[in-house]
Amino acid sequence: QVQLVESGGGLVQAGGSLRLSCTASGTIFSLNRMGWYRQAPGKQRELVADITVGGSRTNYADSVKGRFTISRDNAKNTVYLQMNSLKVEDTAVYYCNADIHTTWSAHRDYWGQGTQVTVSS
Repeated sequence: QVQLVESGGGLVQAGGSLRLSCTASGTIFSLNRMGWYRQAPGKQRELVADITVGGSRTNYADSVKGRFTISRDNAKNTVYLQMNSLKVEDTAVYYCNADIHTTWSAHRDYWGQGTQVTVSS
């Protein structure tokens, strides 16, 4: 079994900062990629940022470039999302996502339970 547990969400005023953390645990052979998605009310879930574990290659949504930074700690199977200069439109449930090998050959995406980020004006 694999679990992804997020933390760090909460209520913050516009212009403020939050740091989200997600730790993978369980039967993990290897972690290939970790990332963050978000879903606002009435909208589809969208990719915010992701990062490969091996090469540290990153990808960001245009709406967060220059404000958010994704990073990882491979030893802890943890990915972080540093969110600065938060805007009201960043309000959403943020979900951790990871592509995980549970054996040498079997892998799939896993999802965290989500953490609420609310930005007030």
